[in-house]
Amino acid sequence: MPIDISGPQPDGQPGDGPTPAEGGGGSGAVRVFFDAILHPHRSLGRTGFRVLMGVVVVMNLIVAGIFVSHGAWPVVPFCGLDVLALWLAFRVSYRSARQYERVQLTESTLTVQRVHWKAPERRWSFHPYWLRITHDERADHDRRGPAGQVTLSSHGQSVGVGSFLSPAERSTFARALDDALRAWRRPPCPPAPAG
Repeated sequence: MPIDISGPQPDGQPGDGPTPAEGGGGSGAVRVFFDAILHPHRSLGRTGFRVLMGVVVVMNLIVAGIFVSHGAWPVVPFCGLDVLALWLAFRVSYRSARQYERVQLTESTLTVQRVHWKAPERRWSFHPYWLRITHDERADHDRRGPAGQVTLSSHGQSVGVGSFLSPAERSTFARALDDALRAWRRPPCPPAPAG
């Protein structure tokens, strides 16, 4: 599933209970209003991959047998090249599927964590009081960044999340985060930061 979301429960209370406060020595607890982990979608799971590779190998063995029976044995090594190419393509695809984005809203901050398989981890933090969520599915070639993503911005800093999700998944994510922000702003809302 590309989106794993936990957040406010139907009674309006934050979900998943308190989590240890970050950097506070573990003495306090932080309420979590929203916690989503976004993964790229992969339509073929590990079992499907094994079945597909088994079918491709069997077909290649049949083709190789036909060539050998006709005396064209030099063709046989080339029958394995497409199996190798397909295996390498899936390996790269599954490796890139290890990337994810985590968006977490607590009572004091909204944190975006981006983990990519070939780049260092990155983090952005926003104060929820000033946070603005923009979700636009229109393709706009004049703006920087990929079209059709959810943009979180505050005080001149912005980050796009969910660019690898489908339009329906991005809409679901944007609505859920917006609902969590509204729950965060309900009384007793934390005071606005100075400045």
